[in-house]
Amino acid sequence: MSLEVEVDALRKVPLFRGIDETKLRLLAFISDRMQYQTGEHLCEQGEEGDTAFIILKGEADVRVHTRDGDRTVATVREHSIVGEIAILCDVPRTATLVARTDMDVLTVTKDDFLKLLKEFPDMSLEVMRTLAQRLERTTRDLAAARSGGAAA
Repeated sequence: MSLEVEVDALRKVPLFRGIDETKLRLLAFISDRMQYQTGEHLCEQGEEGDTAFIILKGEADVRVHTRDGDRTVATVREHSIVGEIAILCDVPRTATLVARTDMDVLTVTKDDFLKLLKEFPDMSLEVMRTLAQRLERTTRDLAAARSGGAAA
């Protein structure tokens, strides 16, 4: 995959909408392109988070350990970024990410991701919005689960 194709794919990631082409080129340049096969684990719940994953192609299941066994709580698809919570908060991975299909992924290291956020405040704002939306959705789902109802 060429740098141009990666930049075009990054442009489709909601987190990076509105980010200018130069910044997207920099992100593509500092990222590593990885391929994962169906069933392969991208990361494990509880491990140290040192990279974020930007899905260019394919899907992955987000699984968490529960007392009743592993449970799939979400599926992430093309144009998603995952794994950023662990690198932003210095906490262990909150879930295991398992390739549901063959995948093409860009990985960006913690240091590089944090440098980008410092250098480009507009990107930091989008990260905050994305995390706030996930927190709101998780809170709503938790409330629905506790009340025995389905999430809205």
